[in-house]
Amino acid sequence: MNRLRLPTLLLTALLAGWQVPLAAQPGTPAKPAFTEVMANRELLAKLQKGGYVLYLRHGDTDNSRPDQFPHVDLADCNTQRLLNDQGRALMRDLGKSLRKAKIPLGEIIVSPMCRTRESATLAIGDKFETAEALMYSANMTRAEKQPRLEALKKLLAAPVPAGSNRLLLAHAPNLADLIGFFVKPEGTLVVFAQRGPEGYEYVASIPPALWSDLLSR
Repeated sequence: MNRLRLPTLLLTALLAGWQVPLAAQPGTPAKPAFTEVMANRELLAKLQKGGYVLYLRHGDTDNSRPDQFPHVDLADCNTQRLLNDQGRALMRDLGKSLRKAKIPLGEIIVSPMCRTRESATLAIGDKFETAEALMYSANMTRAEKQPRLEALKKLLAAPVPAGSNRLLLAHAPNLADLIGFFVKPEGTLVVFAQRGPEGYEYVASIPPALWSDLLSR
């Protein structure tokens, strides 16, 4: 092949949105596609002993009332997308499942948005703290997301006190940005173990419909 032609073909492919094989990109490691795993009773028994980080997506919301970006006011819920009645019932039921499962919760850190704070109150009460690092990231630029992703990594990797689990209650886009997993449906609990090169590793998911199987005798 003419040596002057290869760069032209590559540029044409990129402009056309074609996938360039990784073999043609020396030094670029292939990132494995995310694969979701469902939790089982064995994992539930481990969670009862503590040592994990749990990432919970808030309940269902009223999509007819979107966030008034860029004018979202954290102190004014009228500027935000809120839980609907189904979402509120879901979070109440989720709290019952967590208590029935006897999963010990230590630190509970919540996004400061109204739908996440209400979800936390309905599921576990008012003993939690909020962290701007868990803010809904879908409307952010890449530069705005980066410090929040770094903060999320630290929350996933920071040591968990013995006999407890850390609960993070936040949004689906944040995890999608970090590990390529858009958490669905609402109310799904994502389990992370503190191991691996990053200090955290995805283990499994517990969607709302799975709790009845995990808790059945």
